[in-house]
Amino acid sequence: MPDIQTAIRGVRKERKGFVISRSGSKSIVVRVERRFRHPVYGKVMKEFEKYHVHDEENEAEVGDMVRIVETRPISRMKRWRLAEIMQKAADQKLDEVV
Repeated sequence: MPDIQTAIRGVRKERKGFVISRSGSKSIVVRVERRFRHPVYGKVMKEFEKYHVHDEENEAEVGDMVRIVETRPISRMKRWRLAEIMQKAADQKLDEVV
């Protein structure tokens, strides 16, 4: 049986991407990559989309891999909030060197 709270609010969209900018206090810009096959030629295409995200604790830094969740409108541009930081930017650089 589904959770009552989930049934009332519905399922929220989730995206994973990289922080490309810190735009003011409690705000970040996340770039999300979407891959799809071209309908005619079959080539795998990449599209990028930028989302303005609410970061309540100001914990995300540029280069971090994050998971964002759809939420109510917080401002004119922000419709997403930071759910978790999946990988810090410093960790990624160390992984690339090793």
